[in-house]
Amino acid sequence: MFRFPAALVAVVGLCGAGLTQAQGQAQDSLVDRSAEAQRRQAELQARIDAADDETRRLIGGLRKARAEAQRVEAYNAELERVVERQEETLARRERALEGAPTTREGLPPLLRGMVERLDGWIEADLPFLRDERRARVASLERALSDPALSPAERLDRVLAAWRGELAYGRELDAWRGLLDGQREVDFLRLGRVGFYYLTPDGREGGVWKADDRAWKPLDKAARRSLENGLRIAREQRAPELLTLPVSQPISRDETTHERGGEAS
Repeated sequence: MFRFPAALVAVVGLCGAGLTQAQGQAQDSLVDRSAEAQRRQAELQARIDAADDETRRLIGGLRKARAEAQRVEAYNAELERVVERQEETLARRERALEGAPTTREGLPPLLRGMVERLDGWIEADLPFLRDERRARVASLERALSDPALSPAERLDRVLAAWRGELAYGRELDAWRGLLDGQREVDFLRLGRVGFYYLTPDGREGGVWKADDRAWKPLDKAARRSLENGLRIAREQRAPELLTLPVSQPISRDETTHERGGEAS
């Protein structure tokens, strides 16, 4: 009977043991790779789920901003018609005064009425630059009783004041001033649609609500949008859509105080 040498048997045994160990290591490596693949797959799925949630949130915000922009656009269109009617009324009065000398006798009460209506409009309007605008009305009242001014000069001053007030409805303006005569804040005015303030540290802001005739606080997102609006007004940032609550009621039936300022 043939017998393998003992040395050869030992070598075969070692090879068998090495093969078994290599197979075990390969299996462990395969298990590790499988676990790593599963972990990466789970992370990828979590990112996909998060992206879906963020996409839905952004789409919802975009729809809300678009609806708000449409409402503000409709309100601006209504204000534009109001301003156009006021300008037409002023132009008709100016032409009538130029072509009818007999109206000179009726001019003083007419001018007095226009100044009173202007004062009432300022009182009912958003409270921006209130002291400056009231001072303008006070100067008109003095001009009406100034014998050194001709009737034409008085008319020119009253019409200029009215045109200045009408121009506020088309302007974007920002300035620093005192809130309630106490705290220094930054003000932003969007025509006659919105009037806002923001503290220098950006932690507090408000919107003037015409219905309540009071300031209402803004949340963090609105304060960020307000800060962008201030930069746009100061030409430090490109124009963009601002998501902010408006000061005036947007529906047509709720613009009565604007109509109350017409010079008709």
